[in-house]
Amino acid sequence: MLAWPFSAALEFNVPGHYHSALFFVRIKLVNKQTTAHITELEHGISAIDTDYVRPLFDASHVIVQDGHAAFVDTGTNHSVPLLLDALERQGVDNAAVDYVFLTHVHLDHAGGAGALMQHLPNATAVIHPRGARHMVDPTKLVKGAEAVYGKERYQEMYGDLLPIDEDRVVIVDDEQTIDFQGRPLQCIFTEGHARHHYCLSDPTSRGVFTGDSFGVSYRELDTASGEFIFPTTTPIHFDPPEAHKAIDRIMGLQPEALYLTHYSRVMDPPRLADDMHQRIDAFVAIARKHANDNNRTEAMQKSMFSYFAEALEAHGFSADEDRLHAILDMDVMLNTMGIEYWLDHFADAYQTANKELI
Repeated sequence: MLAWPFSAALEFNVPGHYHSALFFVRIKLVNKQTTAHITELEHGISAIDTDYVRPLFDASHVIVQDGHAAFVDTGTNHSVPLLLDALERQGVDNAAVDYVFLTHVHLDHAGGAGALMQHLPNATAVIHPRGARHMVDPTKLVKGAEAVYGKERYQEMYGDLLPIDEDRVVIVDDEQTIDFQGRPLQCIFTEGHARHHYCLSDPTSRGVFTGDSFGVSYRELDTASGEFIFPTTTPIHFDPPEAHKAIDRIMGLQPEALYLTHYSRVMDPPRLADDMHQRIDAFVAIARKHANDNNRTEAMQKSMFSYFAEALEAHGFSADEDRLHAILDMDVMLNTMGIEYWLDHFADAYQTANKELI
């Protein structure tokens, strides 16, 4: 998911276009927690709520093996005290953290990596070759965020994005296996959400840490039918064919569980893979349907919200419209930004390559 950072105790409006010509997603920010909310899973895996945006929205996972630890994604700078608290409560010394795996360098996944690494003297950051330079020198990441939010608000949201020493970075190859205390962890390149993305296969747990390549699934949307999942198509790298390939590649590992950054473990991967394929195509259809509308952004957002509402009703989820908006509006806005960028820059090439499908 695209970085959407919040911190400190303040309240502000994030503008966008939705129900009318101008709408606002109202975010009330609370004092950041210093005690981590931890969900302990099997095989030495725990999910740490990074306290980003709202509870159970963004997770960092920690894997503990023989007294050592590895993190998978970090949240933002403001998440670091929570990760360190979780580490202490797991009984692992900071010096016994061997790896920080960054599935990609969007700031809700990697914004806290530089600050975290300063507390972990023996850790190595494992990064995709297209993302590593931005963690070593985050100048472009900072400038991009400042361009969106302004310098003052960026500082309130993130603080200072710290670089990672180049000597402490491993730039991985596709299918490269990292030996973590005798536990093999394999990096699998998956585009579609971001070109600098990999997933982390963990045969010990029969699981895959998917970052954003297998979408998002919020626990408040669970029903008797199981988890509800959907793609995250934030700009600028949404690529429908590659997103489909990423799902297939992950499923080729025959996982029993998937560990999503938003939010943690989901089961029944075959059903969820089918849902992901269908919803990638549905997002493309929404983009096509409204491509020439005068109020294109607003029309796409309304259409996407309606699509989610109908799908959730079929899933057995019951909530009033205000509750649905509270859960979904940020994703609707960011996903619309992504499919619009794709529509403006890449859709013609997609249509040419997929004439028989359109």
